[in-house]
Amino acid sequence: MPGMTTTPDRNRVQLPGISSRAYEHPADRSALVALRKLSGFDTVLKQMSGLVSERRLRLMYLASAVRVSETQFRSVYDMGRDAAYTLDLHRIPEIYVQQDPQVQAKAIGFDDPFIVVTTGLLNLMNEEEQRFVIGHETSHILSGHAVYRTMLDILTTLAARVAWIPLGYIGLRAIVAGLEEWYRKSELSSDRGGLLVGQDPEAGKRALMKLAGGDYTHEMNIEAFLEQYQEYDTAGDLRDGFLKVLNLLGTTHPFAVVRVAELDKWQRTGEYERILSGDYPRREDDPNARVTDEIKAAAESYRASWSQSQDPFIGVLRDVAEGAVNAGERIFNRFSRPRDGGQG
Repeated sequence: MPGMTTTPDRNRVQLPGISSRAYEHPADRSALVALRKLSGFDTVLKQMSGLVSERRLRLMYLASAVRVSETQFRSVYDMGRDAAYTLDLHRIPEIYVQQDPQVQAKAIGFDDPFIVVTTGLLNLMNEEEQRFVIGHETSHILSGHAVYRTMLDILTTLAARVAWIPLGYIGLRAIVAGLEEWYRKSELSSDRGGLLVGQDPEAGKRALMKLAGGDYTHEMNIEAFLEQYQEYDTAGDLRDGFLKVLNLLGTTHPFAVVRVAELDKWQRTGEYERILSGDYPRREDDPNARVTDEIKAAAESYRASWSQSQDPFIGVLRDVAEGAVNAGERIFNRFSRPRDGGQG
């Protein structure tokens, strides 16, 4: 586009060649690294989801929404440009603004992904909070999350169609539940990516907090909101822990209080500052990422999360899981031990 500038509106740290592995949650990253090793898998998913669906959606938004540009929603256009600059994307994703009172933003597409934000979101959030959201969606694009999300949509539809077959439905629901857990972790990943784009931690937390309390930041307090998370995490007894698990069924996004706490926790680990200082994995090294290493990192992440949680129900699940692992190791060691003198 003539006259288009590729530099951000203010001084932000650019992250040349940054790999999405830099900000992805370990449980999300392990799945994506494994997926990238499966040559042609994304092609199969594209065929399963329909060859024209992405083009159809783009045409729909082109006809019914406003495509941002230097002359339409200029501030949102600048945010998209800045996000692409910061994450070193080779192209700036198109952004569409849709008239809808619901607070929503999404990244759509495989080959030529684009972003849709609603007027409800723009009305709710100030410019720096909007920047965090645009960065969040741009991070989804860099990670390629659309592939797994399409898989979830396909399996959810299939589960509904075979609901009358008990065993088939139970098996598919188990897979869908696993994908929903991945989906929630992918949202935590992109919250981190949004922070790297906006480079304003307080704005990122405010944006997430507004998903719970609306445009009443003068009535809210981030530290008090984090205290809510502590109360939510500790729970009252085993019943409360079990109910929290039930509340997650069918959800694809973590609850707002969890997202604020997780983003705050990630920032406090020093990872955010380390990446801004230039210490992060590069895209050119993605082919060398080892699936086994990422799976171990994911397991360690869950283990650390369980150990830090004071939820009594999580404690029971942890004990059961670790007991199963220990039993499996004993069985493996027994059958893999070399025999002496040919005797069993």
